Amino acid sequence: MSTRSTEQAYNYKVVRQFAIMTVVWGVVGMAMGVLIASQLVWPQLNLDLPWTSFGRLRPLHTSLVIFAFGGCALFATSYYTVQRTCQTRLFSDSLAAFTFWGWQALIVTMMITLPLGYTTTKEYAEIEFTGAVWMAIVWVAYAVVFFGTLMKRKTPHIYVGNWFFAAFILVTAMLHIVNHLAIPVDWFKSYPVYSGATDAMVQWWYGHNAVGFFLTTGFLGMMYYFVPKQAGRPVYSYRLSIVHFWALITLYIWAGPHHLHYTALPDWAQSLGMVMSLILLAPSWGGMINGMMTLSGAWHKLRTDPILRFLVVSLAFYGMSTFEGPMMAIKTVNALSHYTDWTIGHVHAGALGWVAMISIGSLYHLIPKVFGREQMHSIGLINAHFWLATIGTVLYIASMWVNGITQGLMWRAVNADGTLTYSFVEALQASHPGFVVRMTGGLMFLSGMLLMAWNTWVTVRQARPEAMRVAERMV
Repeated sequence: MSTRSTEQAYNYKVVRQFAIMTVVWGVVGMAMGVLIASQLVWPQLNLDLPWTSFGRLRPLHTSLVIFAFGGCALFATSYYTVQRTCQTRLFSDSLAAFTFWGWQALIVTMMITLPLGYTTTKEYAEIEFTGAVWMAIVWVAYAVVFFGTLMKRKTPHIYVGNWFFAAFILVTAMLHIVNHLAIPVDWFKSYPVYSGATDAMVQWWYGHNAVGFFLTTGFLGMMYYFVPKQAGRPVYSYRLSIVHFWALITLYIWAGPHHLHYTALPDWAQSLGMVMSLILLAPSWGGMINGMMTLSGAWHKLRTDPILRFLVVSLAFYGMSTFEGPMMAIKTVNALSHYTDWTIGHVHAGALGWVAMISIGSLYHLIPKVFGREQMHSIGLINAHFWLATIGTVLYIASMWVNGITQGLMWRAVNADGTLTYSFVEALQASHPGFVVRMTGGLMFLSGMLLMAWNTWVTVRQARPEAMRVAERMV
């Protein structure tokens, strides 16, 4: 292809690569989730080996679903969206290719080091110093590609979805670098520069905002492009989307201390985290309502369009989990919920219901476009995937709610003489039915991902190079 024709075409190659790997890592990451859920039902599945134990595989599961599945989805959709809305090719094809191969190398590093026990022990930040440095390098390259593309845009304004992607890229870089500041001892061991309560504060400033920016703001960028596109309607309120953006990024960064209620963290910091979490409900619901109301005049499409169903149900879960989160940040509620399975249920209401469903819906929209196809191979399989994902998520969340409240009440029950009424083992026995239901829900969600993988495989196999070249043309 000549230089001139390249300049007049979008770079869909890197979008296709990230889209395919999103599906692959989705299957792998969620299969790991089902395995560790099964280990809680049948502890024998730990196999009495250190690298197959729950304690080693659980951080691998979270890293795979967040950085491998979620990360690849964000790369794919942001690269696609920024080109389409700016009417220009990506800033640098070679740097974009580097972000793809560099990110896959990072994930492979996680898959090797975490089961071997090389870990910082920090939630969502387990990868050791060397891997963390590599992650930062790839992320800086990503920022250069994204912001370089914005700077060479052919459109006068920056579409609101790109504001969300831009904030997610910048803040994630800041969070990652500050939280990973450490003194390396060797390639696989380092010690953080922080200690004690300060280390905990920095970690949960990172931990909650990894959720707030990596797993919320980035996916809201996805929502603001793919919901209007799939619905065939303009965004309900552009003004509300701008208010949503500024309110969200202003408030979210302060909410981290609600993870540290009743700890050595100063009480004022705990209270600040609680108050900011409660205020955060307003912009979160503003965005959810904006997405939902975009379907005004198009609600009838839900009867026949399972892709739109994925997108709309993801918004419903986003609204539910962003209501639940602030409620759990209230100290009196947190006294019951903290350290219980209720927290696990809340995380997965956001992870499965919001993040995975908005990603899946967006990919079902995007994959045919970048492979030069009219639609996915099978709409029926998308419909089956939708119901498996929805029912699986509901089973998962409901079982963890019941487990969490049961555990909280049993742990705090005391006899007249002040001794504990129940032992920890009794609380664990009471949780076992919930573990079985949770595993079943996870298995249903994984089954849906396997259907998606098959549907994607057939769709991609039917793609023709000439059709893909036509799809890349700027029209």
